[in-house]
Amino acid sequence: MKKTIAVIAALAAGAFSAFAGNDTGKVTVLTEDQYKAEIEDFSTEDWKYLGDGPAIVDFYADWCGPCRRLAPIMEELAGEYAGKVRFYKVNVDNAKALSAAYGIRSIPSVLFIPAEGEPQMNVGLMGKEEFKEKVEGLL
Repeated sequence: MKKTIAVIAALAAGAFSAFAGNDTGKVTVLTEDQYKAEIEDFSTEDWKYLGDGPAIVDFYADWCGPCRRLAPIMEELAGEYAGKVRFYKVNVDNAKALSAAYGIRSIPSVLFIPAEGEPQMNVGLMGKEEFKEKVEGLL
């Protein structure tokens, strides 16, 4: 894996305007190009977050059962942390280069990005309380 992203395995079961729109408590779905322009240019060796505040990116697929169970938790927390943390989703079926760059082999995989410092990846389904603890860790 090219990036220096710490992976936390969970074994349980712009510049673009999308940033401004995401402060309303909604989860924004990003294409690979939008991710590259707004979050991080995954085609480079070094991690350089392009955002100006904490963010969470859920790597998912429409056919994934655990991903569908995580979606309402993401929506609820996006509302709860509106204006503090930005919430995004990337469909891995439509973002093969991005998924490969981050070595995503299991979904859901959720990238927790602090305003400064290294991001951390959580692999697998999380309950709301565990997810909320990780969000609080970004603040």
